[in-house]
Order: sequence, then structure tokens, then C-alpha cells
Amino acid sequence: MDADIQAAVERLHDSPAMAALVVAGAGSEALHWLLGVPGASRTVLEAVVPYGSRAMVEYLGWEPGQFVSAGTARALAGGAYARASRFRAGEGGPTLGVSCTATIATDRPKRGEHRCHVGVWDGESVRTWSLVLHKGLRSREGEERVVSELLLRALCAAAGVDGVEVELLAGESIETARRP
Repeated sequence: MDADIQAAVERLHDSPAMAALVVAGAGSEALHWLLGVPGASRTVLEAVVPYGSRAMVEYLGWEPGQFVSAGTARALAGGAYARASRFRAGEGGPTLGVSCTATIATDRPKRGEHRCHVGVWDGESVRTWSLVLHKGLRSREGEERVVSELLLRALCAAAGVDGVEVELLAGESIETARRP
């Protein structure tokens, strides 16, 4: 784990924020980082990986029109927030529902874009971070890392701590949105 990532995770673990996380398609490296630094139980309430479409439908309670979209990230973050609220009932500090849904490089050519959407629900609003990756310029591992950096950056922002830089290529940009 890079020193900057470890330092960001340590800042998260030292903050009062706690989160339930749900990731599908990519973002699991961020879970590894969060759980790999001592103090994870001060930050992570739950981490779920509904990787297959049936698992995601089960998690959401309905089938999304598109599994990898900002809307699906918002819905997943809302579900994660509901779970986090139940797990943290009566305790102080920020409670967060964090999600990531992504489609990245695999063992066969894909027709569509390689992209990800990260959502964070804090009980008052949901914020999304969306990124389209330049297809074919990174390995699967490289795309996984970028998605995980974005997830960690979003979680840090919601917790009010300094995050990490996301290693973007020329022409890539992160789009953010907030909804009540």
C-alpha cells in the first residue's frame, strides 16, 4: 500500500465517521486498504460486494435499468446508509452509506465505456462522483486502482479528512453531483 493511501486511511480511522460500504464491479481494492490498516473497526461497519446481477438486485430490492450508473450508485448508497444507521443507532458522529458500481477491463472486449460511479449518502444528501476511463490504456489492475482511489477520495471527503489524488489520464475528469 502506498504511503499516501495508508495516511489517508489512518486519517479516516482517526475520524468519528463510520460507514457501510457496497461495491460492485470494482472498488474492492479500497476495501482491502480500509481493512488493511489497524483501526478499521472504527470506520467500517460493513462491507458488501454484490458482484453478480442477481446479488445486486437482491441488495437493492429491485432491478435497475442500468447496473452501472449514477442513479444506481445513489440507490446503493441509500441502502448502505440505511444499514449503517441501524448498525450505529444512538451513536454520535457522521454515519455514511458508500457505494461504487463500475465496469472495467475484463477477459473479453466490451462494447461500452469503462466507467464508475461512487455514491455517498450522509442522511441529508447523496453525492456522486462519476468517471469515464480511457478504454484500453490501463490494465484491469490499473483501472481497479483508479476506481478504488476515487472511492477512497469520496469517503475521505464525506468524513471531512484529506483524501488521495486519483491518478487520471489526460482527458479524464471526475464529475460530481449532489442531491437532497
